Amino acid sequence: MTELLIRRFASRTALEAALEERLARAAAAPVAPGGVPPAIMLSGGTTPLPAYQALAARAPLERGERLAILFSDERYVPSDSPASNYHRTAPLLAALALPSESVLRVRTELPLEDAARDYEARLAALLRSGAVIGLGLLGLGADGHTASLFGAADLERSRGRLAVAVQRPDGMSAVSVTPELLAQVAEPVFVVAGADKADAVARLMAKDPGLTAWRAVEGCAHVALWLAGGA
Repeated sequence: MTELLIRRFASRTALEAALEERLARAAAAPVAPGGVPPAIMLSGGTTPLPAYQALAARAPLERGERLAILFSDERYVPSDSPASNYHRTAPLLAALALPSESVLRVRTELPLEDAARDYEARLAALLRSGAVIGLGLLGLGADGHTASLFGAADLERSRGRLAVAVQRPDGMSAVSVTPELLAQVAEPVFVVAGADKADAVARLMAKDPGLTAWRAVEGCAHVALWLAGGA
């Protein structure tokens, strides 16, 4: 049974400050005994952006040797599009000064299905290398989605996969990680703000089996839920 750990913050500002500090610690994590390198999964959406920006402003940042960055999902847009999660995190990536091979972005210059297969292959290689995805951030949509997993069909197609191509309800395409990948994350954290998400939060807290976000993390031993204000 997946354990849900809930942490409430008095305001969105307090949530952002705590997330900034947690990301800073994760980025500075050393290579673990046995030569195991650390990795961080960043999420998209607007909620974590202030923390990304505040951490980037600390440049130069302390970072652990062989740190890798991956993304929970990516819209199928050019990598320099304002809608791109990779583009939105560019200041943080620049502050971390990571070599290009340590940033696992979705190569949206490829055809959609090829981009998903390419991302899956690189995620598999990361896991085979022994890297541990320590901190893994996730959003929660008002409709109950997380990453770019929006419903039962997405979850079904995700079986046995680490990344899949998705057709989003807004008409856009995307590439998303899957429950198989999320089960490899040591510390998955839903970061949630906004009163419009109150129903989705209540269903997540109730471990509603009909909620896509909950089904996506059922393979995890424990999951954290960080809430701000009225979320």
